[in-house]
Amino acid sequence: MHAFRRGLKMMSNLDKGEIFYQPFHGDDGTNDVVRATVTEYKEALVKFKKFLKEFTIGGMNMIYREALKNNCVKGMFFVEVDMADLRRFDEATAEQLQTYPNRLIPAFEEAANELAQELIGDDRDKEEINIMEHINVLLKLDDEARSIRSLQSQQVSQLVKVKGIIISASQVRSRAVKVTLQCRTCLHTTNMVRVNPGLEGFQLPRNCMAGNANNGIKCPLDPYVILPDKCECMDFQTLKLQENPEDVPHGEMPRHMQVYVDRYLTDQMTPGNRVTLTGIYSIRKMFSKGSVKENDRTMSGIRLPYLRCLGLDVQISGPGRSEKIHFVLDEEKEFRNLASQPDVYQRIVKSIAPSIYGSEDIKKAIACLLFGGSRKCLPDGLTRRGDVNVLLLGDPGTAKSQLLKFVEKVAPIAVYTSGKGSSAAGLTASVIRDPASRSFIMEGGAMVLADGGVVCIDEFDKMREDDRVAIHEAMEQQTISIAKAGITTTLNSRCSVLAAANSVYGRWDDTKGDSNIDFMPTILSRFDMIFVVKDIHDSKRDSILAKHVIEVHVNANHKDIQPQEGELSLEFLRKYIAYARANCAPRLTDSAKEKLVNHYITLRNPLNDNEKITKSAIPITVRQLEAVIRMSEALAKMELKPFVEEKHVDEALRLFRVSTIEAASTGNLIGVEGFTSPYEQEMFNRIETQLKRRFAVGTAVSENMVVQDFVRQNYEEDMIKRVILACIRKGDFQYRVQRRMIYRIK
Repeated sequence: MHAFRRGLKMMSNLDKGEIFYQPFHGDDGTNDVVRATVTEYKEALVKFKKFLKEFTIGGMNMIYREALKNNCVKGMFFVEVDMADLRRFDEATAEQLQTYPNRLIPAFEEAANELAQELIGDDRDKEEINIMEHINVLLKLDDEARSIRSLQSQQVSQLVKVKGIIISASQVRSRAVKVTLQCRTCLHTTNMVRVNPGLEGFQLPRNCMAGNANNGIKCPLDPYVILPDKCECMDFQTLKLQENPEDVPHGEMPRHMQVYVDRYLTDQMTPGNRVTLTGIYSIRKMFSKGSVKENDRTMSGIRLPYLRCLGLDVQISGPGRSEKIHFVLDEEKEFRNLASQPDVYQRIVKSIAPSIYGSEDIKKAIACLLFGGSRKCLPDGLTRRGDVNVLLLGDPGTAKSQLLKFVEKVAPIAVYTSGKGSSAAGLTASVIRDPASRSFIMEGGAMVLADGGVVCIDEFDKMREDDRVAIHEAMEQQTISIAKAGITTTLNSRCSVLAAANSVYGRWDDTKGDSNIDFMPTILSRFDMIFVVKDIHDSKRDSILAKHVIEVHVNANHKDIQPQEGELSLEFLRKYIAYARANCAPRLTDSAKEKLVNHYITLRNPLNDNEKITKSAIPITVRQLEAVIRMSEALAKMELKPFVEEKHVDEALRLFRVSTIEAASTGNLIGVEGFTSPYEQEMFNRIETQLKRRFAVGTAVSENMVVQDFVRQNYEEDMIKRVILACIRKGDFQYRVQRRMIYRIK
C-alpha cells in the first residue's frame, strides 16, 4: 500500500525534467526527493494562502479574498488569479509556479479550499463544504502570447500562453479524479486513489496490494477493477486549436494542437472563437491504431504535445472580432485626427493596393467592404447584416486576384481561398468522428473561422454549383445551420465576401451579354456590388499603365521607398479599420432617409422622371436598397461619424450605379432578382412560353433552327439565346451533340 502511494508520488514528480531512481525492492524508507517535494509543497501552500488572503491593490480591498467569497456564495467554486499580481506579491513563488506548475497547482487549489472554508465554512453544511474541496484556480499569464509553432520542447511541463482559433470541440464528458479499486480474487478494496490530471490516463497496479492476507493465496497478475459508482468525477472537454491564419508562413500548413479543459472551463469556447489560452504544455503517449509490437518499440519514446488549459480569454463574444482590441491613447488621438480631415475618404482609397493602377471605384467598394455597415438586432429577434459583399467579374490580367490578396493582408481578420480547391464543407462546416471518443464533433470551415472579418474567394466561377449553393445562407443570414449525425446547431459566419470570377469565354464578350456569366440569380442577388472589369484598349491609358508597372518592378526591392503623399501605411490602416469597426456604428439621419426614399422611388418608377420604360430602366428591390444603406454606413464609418449624412448617401448611390446598375443595364444580369426591366421581363417570359410550346419533353431540336424561327417573328437574337441559357440553368433543357442540339428534360 505504502509502496504504491510512494510510486504515485514519484509519478507526479516526473514533470520536473530530472532523473529519479526509486528503489522498489528492499527499501522501506522515505525517498529524499519525495521528502523534499512534500516540504516544498507545504511551503508553497502557506505562501499561496497568504497571497489569496492578504493581496491588495493600493492597500484598499483584498481582491482575491473578496472574489473567492463572492463566487462561493453564488455557488461558483473558482477564483481567477492574475500572474502579474502574484509576481508583485512574491516573485520567487511566481517563477516557481511558472516553471513547475504540475507540482504547485494542487497546492494553490488546496490553499483556496482552506481559505474558502475559513471564510464561509461556518455558514454552510457539511455537503457544501465537501463540494468546495475542488475549487478551480484559473490563471492569467502576463507573458506575450505565442503561436503554436513557436513552442519548443524546453517548455514542456511549464506554463505557456498560446493564441489561436478553435476549429472543433468535443462533447463534455466525465472523467475520474479519484478511483476506488477492488481485487477480483480477494475483494481487497483501495479507496480514493488520485488520478493524474490531463490526458495521461491511469495505470492500474499489476499486483494485489493485500499481499498474502487472503489465507496465504497469492492473487494473479492484473487483479484490480474500477468500481464506477464509488469514483469521484468531474467534467472535461477536448478542443482543437489551430494557428491564426495571419501567423502561418506562406506555403505552409497551419499547425494544430489538442487542448484539454475541465470543470469551469468546459463549454466556454465554440468553433470559430479566437482565443488566448494559459496552460501547461504537456505531453501524452501516442496511441497508434492496430500497431504491432515492433512498432510499439520504435514509437515508445515519442510523445504527442497537448495543452492542459488553466485559463482562457475569448477575444470574440459578440458581433465582430475587434471588440476586445485595446488601443492606447496616442493611437486613438491619431485615429481621431485622421477622421477629422476632409480628405480622409480619398486617403483611405489611395492606400488600398497602391501598387495597382486605376480601378478607383473598385477600390472605393473594397474600402466599404473593409469598414462594413452597422449590424442591427431587431425587437423581434431577427438581425440585419452589416457586412458588404462584392463580386468582381471580368477579363484576366485586371488585378482581381491581387486586390483579393491585398484585402487578405489589410483586413484585421481574413481568410483567402480559391474556388477550385474549396468544397461546401471546407467553406461552411463539417461533422467528423472524434478518433478518441468515437463520437461526432463539428469543425468550422473558412466562413466560420473568418467570423467578423473577410472571406476572399478567388476563381469563384470554377466552384461547383453545389458548393456555391452552400454559402447562400452564410452570405445573407450570416449563419451556418448544421443537421448531421445527430448534431443540430447553428454557427455564426458574420463576414464579408469578396469574390473574383472570369467570364465563361475567358475574356468578356459584349456581344454575348448574359452568356458571359455562369452564375445562378440567387447567388448574384446576394452581392451588394457587382463590377464588370474589362481590359479596354486605350493607347493613352495603356502608356500610363505600362509606366506604372515598370516603376513597381524597378522599385520592388528598395526598402527606403517613401509612400506617396496622403498614403497610409498598411499597419496603420489595419488598426484604423479595427478601431472603426469596434467603436463606430452610424445610423441614418432624417435627411439621409428622405434622400434614400426619393431615389428608391425614382429607380423603381422611372416614369416619374418622364422617361420611357426601356431596356436600360433597371428598378431595384428592397435587397438592393439595403445594400445602399450598408454602403452609406460604411462611408460614414470611415470618418468615424455617428450619423449617415446626405453626402454619404450620394456616394453610395453613385457606387451602386457604376457597379451593379451598369452591369444590369448592359443586359448582363437579366433574370436576376431586381435587375430586369419590365420590358425585358415581359419579352423573357413570352419567349420562354413559346419555346416550351414548340417541342415536347424528351425531344431534341437544333438550336440554330429555333433561333432563326424566333428571329423571323421579330424577336432579338440576343434575347432568344439568353432565354435558352436561362432555361438550361434552371434544368429545363440540356445541350446535346456538342451544343448544337437542345434537349428538353421537363
